[in-house]
Amino acid sequence: MMSKIKPQPGIMDIALYQGGKSHVDGVENVLKLSSNENPFGPSDAAKEAMVRASHTLHRYPSTDHASLRKAISDVWALDPARIICGNGSGEILMMIAQAFAGKGDEVLFTEHGFAMYPIYANANGAKPVVVPERERVVDVDALLAACTKKTKVVYIANPANPTGTMIGAADLERLVDGLPESAILVLDGAYAEYVDGYDAGKSLVESRNNVIMTRTFSKIYGLGGLRIGYGYGSQEIIDTLMRIRGPFNLSAPALAAAEAAMRDVAHTEKCRTDNAKQRDWMAGALAELGLPSDTSTANFILVRFASEDEAKACNDHLMTQGILVRLVGGYGLPNCLRITVGDEASCRRVVHAIGQFKGAKKDVTA
Repeated sequence: MMSKIKPQPGIMDIALYQGGKSHVDGVENVLKLSSNENPFGPSDAAKEAMVRASHTLHRYPSTDHASLRKAISDVWALDPARIICGNGSGEILMMIAQAFAGKGDEVLFTEHGFAMYPIYANANGAKPVVVPERERVVDVDALLAACTKKTKVVYIANPANPTGTMIGAADLERLVDGLPESAILVLDGAYAEYVDGYDAGKSLVESRNNVIMTRTFSKIYGLGGLRIGYGYGSQEIIDTLMRIRGPFNLSAPALAAAEAAMRDVAHTEKCRTDNAKQRDWMAGALAELGLPSDTSTANFILVRFASEDEAKACNDHLMTQGILVRLVGGYGLPNCLRITVGDEASCRRVVHAIGQFKGAKKDVTA
């Protein structure tokens, strides 16, 4: 007998999200460079704060996240009343689609954009609209041309994942000013802290009423296992999202660790500086092996191979060496591998292994 239970429209169009691999059968001491995690982990202050929070686990956490919002405000000079905290920035990105896009509406994102964007659209019955990029960079003209009166949400990751590229302030202003009046621009800034001097969209949020930026504690702050993020938008947008946010969506240990991580500016700056050094070295070393990549502004590089077969063969070789990177064919980049920037030893290990692969391939074809 056929069940009469039916999901909402769009749900069954969702392809399950595939995260980065974390283990290789039969291999110990795996080097995981597949999920853009901070190799240095969270600051000692964040770990200590979490331990202290463990003594009051029988108490419900704060519902207004006031202490964390104040810490974010103090460090980034944001209006705390316009900050919303979530279970990772992903929860906030989902709430935006839930609140502003539904049946008959359209959600725009670029062709190599984060794989969750179409999921957010389909989960809420909206139509996902994929817009071409220009050589792996967000194309503002293409986005504006794709907009219609049905466009309600436009997701832009800046810096972008998995490309590592980004667009500048002038292009962002041109984009938001050209959107339909009923559309919201969402600036996904998961990797914003890796860009020295970038405000992640703060100036746009404070000068427009149709922009929200999101940030995460999963990357530079090293708290991916706790799932914490936040958004900063116009009062109108934030007030709307607060009506659908769960009252206890963040645990007390997560709130405590995030607040301490945010205030430990020295640790964040060290992670940014070390990442830039190792990222530039790794990109240069791989370029010398004949493997180019676009200039990355994040904590990973997107390495381009001559073909999809070569990219897969290199990935297979790395797995035999206990090194995990990310195949990105699902992002429309079948001839590429996304490699997280690790510490110095990790970067040298992966470059050495890729050098072995290229040398062996050269010997075979000689």
